[in-house]
Amino acid sequence: MADTGSTSVGSATNSTTGSTTGSSSSSTSVGSAGAPGSTEPTTGELINRLTEQTSALVRSEMQLAKTEMTEKAKHAGVGAGLFGGAGLVALYGVGALIAAIILALATFLDAWLAALIVSIVLFVIAGIAALIGKKQVSQATPAAPKKTIDSVKRDVETVKGGGHS
Repeated sequence: MADTGSTSVGSATNSTTGSTTGSSSSSTSVGSAGAPGSTEPTTGELINRLTEQTSALVRSEMQLAKTEMTEKAKHAGVGAGLFGGAGLVALYGVGALIAAIILALATFLDAWLAALIVSIVLFVIAGIAALIGKKQVSQATPAAPKKTIDSVKRDVETVKGGGHS
């Protein structure tokens, strides 16, 4: 039985060799399409290009998403820092306001008036910092990488359009 298997394998090899030799005219016609004068790429080359271009496209889209998300995170961080700073300045404003009330109760007009002016200035600074912080946080939302999503949608539409042509 083992001999029959090896004979079968041997005859398959011979028939394959014979087949290759027998279809040399067919092989020549396929070979002429890939000849140096021909500009048409082979199916293997096209598949290779498709694989390389798809990989490059995915890598570039991932890099774009990473860059966009980094930028949004930076804006969110700056906004959160400014909100924190606004809270600290507001705390100082409350302290100054309390000092002004205490001085007003002590009926020293010049001292409480000065403390009230300082507390108003601190609240104005806190308000400006809060507005700037709000603007920074609003630039970071939505958290989705919008530019990347739009780019991927365009890529999909291009592929779909190219596939139907």
